[in-house]
Amino acid sequence: MIELYYWPTPNGHKITLFLEEAGLNYKLKPVNIGTGEQFDPAFLAFSPNNRMPAIIDRTPQDGGDPITVFESGAILIYLANKTGRFFGPDERAKVDQLQWLMWQMGGLGPMAGQNGHFNIYAPEKIAYAIDRYTNETNRLYGVLDRRLEGREFIAGDYSIADMACYPWIVPHEAHKQNLDDFPNIKRWFQAIKARPATVRAYAKGEEIRPSNSPMTDAQKKILFGQTAATKA
Repeated sequence: MIELYYWPTPNGHKITLFLEEAGLNYKLKPVNIGTGEQFDPAFLAFSPNNRMPAIIDRTPQDGGDPITVFESGAILIYLANKTGRFFGPDERAKVDQLQWLMWQMGGLGPMAGQNGHFNIYAPEKIAYAIDRYTNETNRLYGVLDRRLEGREFIAGDYSIADMACYPWIVPHEAHKQNLDDFPNIKRWFQAIKARPATVRAYAKGEEIRPSNSPMTDAQKKILFGQTAATKA
């Protein structure tokens, strides 16, 4: 049994995508990041960055004590190695998929995240910041679009690289990106969106927190005002 500590954000969706595709037995443990549940000492004990997702694998392959993993990229790699799925099938394919997973973790996710912050959540509209992150998101879309030219998926078969990137393309409209400008991404995006596992994964997120739910000022303060001294 996998316990998934989760909130329906792009990084949370990465893990439900994998779990639904692999058919693993798992239980969702919602962590409401808008009310500060990520600062619960019990959660911090295995997710010290006070971020979700994180998992506890109660049935690890070695039969030993439960294994905990935080950071979405690390979780994807762990689950792929546990199941032998969506990572490979050989060393060269793994290297290719791994580098695109790291591209998402180091580029697409952080830049699209800052894009969303300054375009949607910032209390004042700072033109320089909006332009900076909207343009960088656009550049990264261009990188991905070129990569997908002549390819069905990012690196060989459908893999953890696709699962990592797809949730960060979902909010393309909010991030001021037009998929018509990126035909290869658009084709890839629509194909993944139609996968039954994707439909199931996103439906579970909607049950926990509908995507059209507004964020309150109190929630913004919790999410965007953290320092080293922050406590719930």
